[in-house]
Amino acid sequence: MLGSVTLAPSEVAAAFLGGGSDLARMVVLELRLPRALAAFAAGGLLALAGALMQVLLRNPLADPYILGVSGGAAVGALLAMIAGLGLASVSGAAFAGAMASTLLVFGLAHGTGSWTPTRLLLTGVVVAAGWGAVITFLLAVRPSPELPGMLYWLMGDLGQARGFTVPWIALVTAVLLALPLGRGLNVLARGPLQAAVLGVAVRRMEWTVYLLAALVTAVAVTTAGTIGFVGLIVPHMLRLVIGNDQRLLLPASALAGGILLTLADTLARTVIAPQQLPVGVITAMLGVPVFLYLLYRSRA
Repeated sequence: MLGSVTLAPSEVAAAFLGGGSDLARMVVLELRLPRALAAFAAGGLLALAGALMQVLLRNPLADPYILGVSGGAAVGALLAMIAGLGLASVSGAAFAGAMASTLLVFGLAHGTGSWTPTRLLLTGVVVAAGWGAVITFLLAVRPSPELPGMLYWLMGDLGQARGFTVPWIALVTAVLLALPLGRGLNVLARGPLQAAVLGVAVRRMEWTVYLLAALVTAVAVTTAGTIGFVGLIVPHMLRLVIGNDQRLLLPASALAGGILLTLADTLARTVIAPQQLPVGVITAMLGVPVFLYLLYRSRA
């Protein structure tokens, strides 16, 4: 099997059945299985956040990482870590950071008129750069022994994941909350005026999606750091296969995002084994060409 420690499929199966060597059981049940479950949940959360933002903004370039939402969550989580707060406080601070960044980007991009894809994208990039500067400052004032771990976490590293229970609860809850929104989002995708005419409470729908996208991004960042482009790649690829019906696209994005990040993390542990790459490196290498293609197509 792939990874820094090679195991035969029969050893993996034996470990799941309670047999095999102590080393195989430890590697499979205590290291790889929890990490794979955390990767699946984080990937599903990021893809779901991307799908929600894209339909809300009617912009295929929307992604928590590109729009600076992940950066805001990372700053909030980092401040809580520096203050020595517990995991629940770190998650709460990450949500506050993600929500603040969401309101900042969308408020600045909207201005006194409607936002355009270019203005939204530029605003998100600038705000993300600002969060990056804040993160650099915070890391510069931290004691040096903790710096490598924080840097790896900020680049997207599932080796720092503290468990999979909370992200899985968040993923299941978010999907259950998003499913009833599917029909309204299908109408909202045609425009707010058309949605209002057809009976959709547009403002309430937008705030619900803002809050849900910020919350799932915060949980994903707290779990695995700032992993980019999962929310961009997955919804875009799924639209090519299953169309733009949000009742299918939202749960499918959660599933496909989980699969993508699990595979990316496996690749990150294998490419330069026994050393490991931050999984954010793999998703960036996949996502940048997709982002450039979408940017070029929107320009055309």
